[in-house]
Amino acid sequence: MFDSSIKILVVDDMMTMRKLVKKSLMQMGYSNIEEAADGQLGWVKLQETADVGLVVSDWNMPNCSGLELLKRVRSDNRFKELPFVLLTAESEVAQVREAMAAGVDNYVLKPFTFESLKEKLEQVYKKRHAA
Repeated sequence: MFDSSIKILVVDDMMTMRKLVKKSLMQMGYSNIEEAADGQLGWVKLQETADVGLVVSDWNMPNCSGLELLKRVRSDNRFKELPFVLLTAESEVAQVREAMAAGVDNYVLKPFTFESLKEKLEQVYKKRHAA
């Protein structure tokens, strides 16, 4: 699993969802967690906070969706290798394919459980740290 000191950026337009994700991450042992209320603010925070090691972002948000944020991240050399997980109620195959094509590491369907979020993060870590 990711080092417990990793800085995680949680991006969601719903404060209750950000708090739920943050609580789950804290239960996993993470404490260095930043928050942003939409993809645009998340992009600003990423640029201001150079040492973010993981992004967990909602898909559907105003101003800049999670998919748009992912595309910005992947097109910027500073962040193109940054692990990125999308949270979504969207389970349509075409949308999942679009996210995969854009370089998402994994996605979590809402409503999620602590266990499902942890499992998806473990999959991302294993994929990123495979020999």
